[in-house]
Amino acid sequence: MNDPIVPLIKMVNQISLNNRHHDSDEAAAEQIAGHLKRFWARDMKRQIIDYADQDGSELDPVSRLAVARLKTMSDVVKDWEETSDAG
Repeated sequence: MNDPIVPLIKMVNQISLNNRHHDSDEAAAEQIAGHLKRFWARDMKRQIIDYADQDGSELDPVSRLAVARLKTMSDVVKDWEETSDAG
């Protein structure tokens, strides 16, 4: 698969793996979503949310929870792109 989403899937799954030390999957997902919100560029966030909405099969379960949480954060703020520190 030579798709630009592949590196993003790998990154979010690696971030999830590195956050397994939290008390629960939900706590890990919250931390991961915060990380994505702060450090991922708008386009990266848009792509991973779109991927999760359309397929998401390559995301591990905690990554799926994190992307869903990121999307929820976006809905609450109304314009999640404005919440990005990364651009």
